[in-house]
Amino acid sequence: MSTNARIGIELKDGSILSAYHHWDGYPQWLGKTLKEHYTTREAVAELIDGGDMSCCWTKDRWTGKQVAPYVNENKEVAEYGPQYYSQRGERDIEPILNSNLIEYLEEDSVGWIEYVYVFNQFNEWICYDLAGDTATLTEIPA
Repeated sequence: MSTNARIGIELKDGSILSAYHHWDGYPQWLGKTLKEHYTTREAVAELIDGGDMSCCWTKDRWTGKQVAPYVNENKEVAEYGPQYYSQRGERDIEPILNSNLIEYLEEDSVGWIEYVYVFNQFNEWICYDLAGDTATLTEIPA
């Protein structure tokens, strides 16, 4: 089972550009990973620019080679980094631009995103838990 999340960056005008993240979206893993490895606006922007992903920090990469129906080859590489759906041969799933934080928090119209992250204009990671009726600010472990 996956813990689905969105990773966003707040732009100068207050809009938020974000991408979907499939695995381990809870703050104890994804939040901590973002705080440890994506610490600059440039790094966060590059991560999101790749579009929707399975995981933001892994050695696994899809090679594009299909080994069985609906199964693509997955290989380990030397360096950690994101595993984008586009690497699997799926259509590029572009980042989504929301006009503000409220719109970003309401983006999940189907109700399967559990956490959303924002790299704000102060270069800090913020996490919201979407369980329940309202988004709740949630601490990201150090």
